[in-house]
Amino acid sequence: MFKYEMDDSSYLSLLEIKHAETLFKLINRNRDHIGEWLKFPSLTLEANDSKSFIERTRIRFAKQEGYWLGIWSEGNLVGSIGYLYLDQENKKTEIGYWLGKEYEGKGLITKSIKVLINHAFDELKLNKIEIGAATDNIKSRAIPEKLGFKREGELRDYEYINGRFLDRIIYGLKANEWRTL
Repeated sequence: MFKYEMDDSSYLSLLEIKHAETLFKLINRNRDHIGEWLKFPSLTLEANDSKSFIERTRIRFAKQEGYWLGIWSEGNLVGSIGYLYLDQENKKTEIGYWLGKEYEGKGLITKSIKVLINHAFDELKLNKIEIGAATDNIKSRAIPEKLGFKREGELRDYEYINGRFLDRIIYGLKANEWRTL
């Protein structure tokens, strides 16, 4: 899956080295917004950090270990989504995602997750997908809830970000549950 058209103006594609500067600028513009819930903005200090991330994700893609895709809308890189890992032995994965603040509310993450769900179940033949979100991140939690994921539990003090511990809700969706929606 190198490129997947979601509609007339949006698609997912594997990030390329040439996108490093664009990716960095998107992260930099949204550093506080994304960094409220995720650690990577504090580790992305220059375009070279984005280049290294893209190189790592392309290697992971080639090894079928999981990967990140760019979310594109109207010709702009607006966020990223990916499989945090691909566990073929246990037939499961976890989806992670983020979006620039200026692109929220357009259904882009929901469309993107649907693509990854279908790919995981139909092409990769996985049985389960998980999504984790900080307990207080209501916008991020609303997406798996809307898509029929089941709340499976809460991990206390899961991550330490910006001087505070964040609890995490874990959602799960099994292939047979997706087929019945």
